[in-house]
Amino acid sequence: MIDLHYLQFLENILTENRKERFLEVLQNRTKHFTVAVEDVFQLHNTSAVMRSCEVFGVQELNVIEQRFGKRIDKQIAMGAQKWVDIIRHDTVSGCIATLREKGYQIIATTPHEKDCTVEKFDISKPSALFFGTEKEGLSEEVMQQADGFLKIPMVGFTESLNISVSAAIIIQDLTNRLRRSDINWQLTADEILEKRLDWAHNSIRDIKRIEARYYQENPK
Repeated sequence: MIDLHYLQFLENILTENRKERFLEVLQNRTKHFTVAVEDVFQLHNTSAVMRSCEVFGVQELNVIEQRFGKRIDKQIAMGAQKWVDIIRHDTVSGCIATLREKGYQIIATTPHEKDCTVEKFDISKPSALFFGTEKEGLSEEVMQQADGFLKIPMVGFTESLNISVSAAIIIQDLTNRLRRSDINWQLTADEILEKRLDWAHNSIRDIKRIEARYYQENPK
């Protein structure tokens, strides 16, 4: 349950332009699609995918850390880590189970005999888009559990793209189509309130001091 009084307290510290920008961006945010990256070794690739999620309005990025530890490369992310929710998973199976519980179908982004090109992909179903490692692609575990397979049409000699490039192309295409559709893809009113609170919290310098002052003035 969002503390509306606390939200108002924080937003009163922000400029009107900042608050208006939050509302404008939130109108284009979605959880209809979510993205999952599996054991990406190059940290800048994970960070670049996060940046694409932020730019194109995907609110959640799932990071599977089964083999490699992760940290966000802030230089590549360019502040996107303040606006995108990073959900970390220890295992592939745990990630897939969590996403299925949330109602997502599992879509492996890889060439496959039963694959679908981006422009023909059915955007009506909530989908978790999985991207694999730079060299090996997605694991056999993801491939076996996937509900569908998605690829980018290519007409050159090169067989694959860098993960960050692939993610940017796919996310941009699918979210643009989503916004032009009549699908109910936007965040709920409660989700918007939650993000307003998170973003206000992330935007205020010395937030711990400000927060302490609030609770001192408004004891529970």
